[in-house]
Amino acid sequence: MKVFSTYHLPAELKYHFKQHNIVYSENPYDRSLTTDELISFTKDADGIITLLSDNISRKVISSLSKCKIIANYAVGYNNIDLVAAREHSIVVTNTPGILTDATAEITFALILACARRVKEGEEMVREGKFTGWKPELLLGRGLSGKNIGIIGAGRIAQAVAKIANGFNMSVFYHSRNKKVEMESNFNAVYLDLPELMSNSDIITLHIPLTKETNGLLSKEMLNLMKPDAIIINTARGEVLDEDYLITMLKNKKLLAAGFDVYKNEPNINPELFQLDNVVLLPHLGSATVETRKGMAILAADNVIAVLTGNPPLTQII
Repeated sequence: MKVFSTYHLPAELKYHFKQHNIVYSENPYDRSLTTDELISFTKDADGIITLLSDNISRKVISSLSKCKIIANYAVGYNNIDLVAAREHSIVVTNTPGILTDATAEITFALILACARRVKEGEEMVREGKFTGWKPELLLGRGLSGKNIGIIGAGRIAQAVAKIANGFNMSVFYHSRNKKVEMESNFNAVYLDLPELMSNSDIITLHIPLTKETNGLLSKEMLNLMKPDAIIINTARGEVLDEDYLITMLKNKKLLAAGFDVYKNEPNINPELFQLDNVVLLPHLGSATVETRKGMAILAADNVIAVLTGNPPLTQII
């Protein structure tokens, strides 16, 4: 049996698969594969490991002659045509749970960087403009006692709420349904979305990209935010109106924003580079050694399970 990964992954997967008499190979290039290359490399694979940046379209899925499983190296799976996969009886899995803490940590790294003007301070020092302590030098905002509005209520949202409790913040949340764990474990208060947008000092997004969430934070929703609020996106770029958010930031209608994901990733709107009230990261949410290795092992274990006749560990369909 053969397994192909669309990119090199940070784990000794070749040995991991060899123990089960499975031949493992990876994308030989340091770039994403084109659709034609994907089809060429995967046409005789029994299983494939994919990245969120891979467009596993109906065309690609229809070309898979032997594939039994697509293991997505991510929590999200909006890059895979699930309807086509189901029609071809292909199991699809993801890697939930492992990246929870890492993503919650990067969320608070962005919150702190925005609130305490870390980027501006770092640039001041590097450019030799720091001339000594002053009472009003780069005054930021403290977190203690502030309202944090969490959009979402899954694992990552709950991990963010836990950290917020440590900062003595009041936690609001919004999701499709109330979540007992958010309320009982983290003293979170459920609000409808407009209420959360208008009452939060910091808003952070932790929702998947679906038809329902695409553009969820519209111009109308963004306009409800406080003028001194901060917004953080570590979810997906498409869940908010990025262009209008940029307009708000340019006109100082918000204090700051932190981005780890973008609407047309990896192509970033160049207007963001001109703003001093944004912090920009290159999709680092899960970027710890422990997390990325754990994700690779989980993806591989899902493939091994299916190819050896066992149930997958984290099945989507």
